[in-house]
Amino acid sequence: MADPFAVTNQAPPLRGVNFFTRDTALGDALRPYGGVADDPGLHRIGELAGSEEALSQALPANQNPPVLRTHDRYGHRIDEVDFHPSWHWLMEQAVGFGLQAAPWTSDQPSPHLTRAAGFYLWSQVEPGHGCPISMTYAAVPALKADERLAKEWIPQLASTRYDVRRLPAAEKTGVLAGMGMTEKQGGSDVRANLTTATPTGSDGEYQLNGHKWFCSAPQVDVFLVLAQAPEGLSCFVVPRVLADGNRNAFALQRLKDKLGNRSNASSEVEFRGTVGYRLGDEGAGVRTIIEMVAATRLDCVLGSAALQRRALVEAVWHTSHRSAFGGLLADKPAMQNVLADLALESEAGTALAMRLAAAVDASQPVPTAPTTPGRAEQEVAFRRIALPLAKFWVSKRTSFMVAEALECLGGNGFVEESGMPLLFRESPLNSIWEGSGNVNALDVLRALRRPESLEAWLTELATVQGADHRLDAAVNDVLQALADIEGAEAGARRLAARMALCLQASLLIRHSTPEVADAFVASRLANDWGGVFGTLPRTTPFRAILDRTIG
Repeated sequence: MADPFAVTNQAPPLRGVNFFTRDTALGDALRPYGGVADDPGLHRIGELAGSEEALSQALPANQNPPVLRTHDRYGHRIDEVDFHPSWHWLMEQAVGFGLQAAPWTSDQPSPHLTRAAGFYLWSQVEPGHGCPISMTYAAVPALKADERLAKEWIPQLASTRYDVRRLPAAEKTGVLAGMGMTEKQGGSDVRANLTTATPTGSDGEYQLNGHKWFCSAPQVDVFLVLAQAPEGLSCFVVPRVLADGNRNAFALQRLKDKLGNRSNASSEVEFRGTVGYRLGDEGAGVRTIIEMVAATRLDCVLGSAALQRRALVEAVWHTSHRSAFGGLLADKPAMQNVLADLALESEAGTALAMRLAAAVDASQPVPTAPTTPGRAEQEVAFRRIALPLAKFWVSKRTSFMVAEALECLGGNGFVEESGMPLLFRESPLNSIWEGSGNVNALDVLRALRRPESLEAWLTELATVQGADHRLDAAVNDVLQALADIEGAEAGARRLAARMALCLQASLLIRHSTPEVADAFVASRLANDWGGVFGTLPRTTPFRAILDRTIG
């Protein structure tokens, strides 16, 4: 008789796995872009991300959420947020790796793609701290609307020093950025904002009065904020500490009690005479901040791909070490179908995320590097259509995928210590932030009203035209649906999903293995696929697909 008290048939902890070198799909997605696939910095991030030291930080950071302190012991407003040490450790590593704004000042080739791969890898450790990292990255292109403000802030935002001291930016070794857009009455409809901005008479300086309903990472140093100026909705740079060392009026009302993302603070804030500096022209607030929104949307795609990848790895790891009904779970045909289907979803999301990041580099060519005439403009047009497509589809699929991966662990996956509930609670987030599903699907329609956007989508797909008749047929279906673009709003989600799948299929055909590409097209484009995982054709080469998951 076996000892009934002995612990057997349990998967060992996932530790000591280099998240970069063991991610074959990521390597294939990076390989077309020069030496990024061999970048030593990504090797270092991957090694630390899969270490015991890093993976032990996620649960404490989420089980000990931020605490708001509005006043000090004497009654003075301080509006500070305290974080668990694990949060600060995660932030220090992320900033040290240059995952915030460092790419904008880098002279290295493909800095944005390299940063995207690092953000994807490091987000697999713990997703919540990616919020201030992402917003800091995204603030830079918006700040370029004003040369003086850009010169003042960008070097500090690009610093790889994590400095939490509440000081004027000029006295710090590095700063982080956030944004404040939405209000109670409007949400995503920011043109309904009521917060006002009144000129003080000093050049570019205003006083803000009003509120923001969602202000994430309120502990950072500077915010891009939308408010109604005399000439209309405008964008403002709002520092937490003014140049003279006094705290700006930034009254935190409370922290949100959120479903997930609990390590990160999201707040409600009131402005009462808060000092802000106009960024861009009065009345051009949306046009000014849209570059920040675009960059954070890219990180929503990257963050979702990271969640998919981590969930896949946990599912494969568990089933490869757990036996039931006479053999390893990972060897059972039904489980192999599920795992292979999850692997297809993850690889397709990763490929599209990296292609978008490469487009950022291509649309901002290095002055000393040779360029193809018109390439930058083409990549800008590609980003305009592909970004809302990817944000809609990859983020939307993540909740389904994480839930399925959790199920692969059975009851073990439903226990907090497994880390899977943390991933599951996080999984809907990126589909909500920076525009929900409908907002992004409608943004696709808006992009399609520009001829260059559709042309960019077709140009991307033309690289594999004729390689798979099923993909060619899907592209033709999209073109037929676009015949009535003016009446397409009710079907915007279906159209966005189909167009995103076509892009993913084209990337897998170009950069992955024939087995992966064929299984993806067969399941997603060639039949009545209902989105349920584990329904691949039984002739699918499951093992060839699964061998790539933790290669």
